[in-house]
Amino acid sequence: MASQSKKTQGSIHDFTVKDARGNDVDLSTFKGKVLLIVNVASQCGLTNSNYTELNQLYDKYKNQDFEVLAFPCNQFGSEEPGDNEQILDFVCTRFKAEFPIFDKVDVNGDNAAPVYKFLKSSKGGLFGDSIKWNFTKFLVDKDGHVVDRYAPTTSPLSIEKDMKKLLAVS
Repeated sequence: MASQSKKTQGSIHDFTVKDARGNDVDLSTFKGKVLLIVNVASQCGLTNSNYTELNQLYDKYKNQDFEVLAFPCNQFGSEEPGDNEQILDFVCTRFKAEFPIFDKVDVNGDNAAPVYKFLKSSKGGLFGDSIKWNFTKFLVDKDGHVVDRYAPTTSPLSIEKDMKKLLAVS
């Protein structure tokens, strides 16, 4: 996990993470894009609605400098038990997701991925810094700064108005 961070972090672009196939992804490749970063799970009661709406947002704005970055996590009710290959198969087959799916990570605790430590320190939630459940969402501006944090029950489509401000889309 130590390889997931570089120097002192000032933006999301300072991090390198692993994709679901084990390849390094330098998040600076997303400079100039608005990001919606989500911890996802395949067996959560929120799975269908969130993946469906995340796909709708992605399809609508992917050509307007917007990306969804999905980080599978098994810390909540063991609702993401599969390995990366199973997760990719589920997400890409059932939901036809085209946005990036990353390596399964911890989002809370001592072993939390550095990128999630950064996200949480940038925008605490109702229960302090800890992620409450699957599908907590972080909206990140084009410069890599966390603008807002949304609860798991917040519909991705309800975030569209905030995204549009960052994208400068009317």
